[in-house]
Amino acid sequence: MTILYILGILFLALVIIVPLLEKSKWRMSGEDMSKLTRWFWPLLMILLVAQLIKMLVT
Repeated sequence: MTILYILGILFLALVIIVPLLEKSKWRMSGEDMSKLTRWFWPLLMILLVAQLIKMLVT
């Protein structure tokens, strides 16, 4: 039953947030996006290593 509550809340948030983001005038420039994407792979690798350590410890 809990999973239904979680799915309902996520669906409701999706229905509310997506239209708000589409109406928003906030846009990212190519330069801003390139700055952010530079961080994705290193952070993903750190996350994977942390999960591996967690799995090995527990």
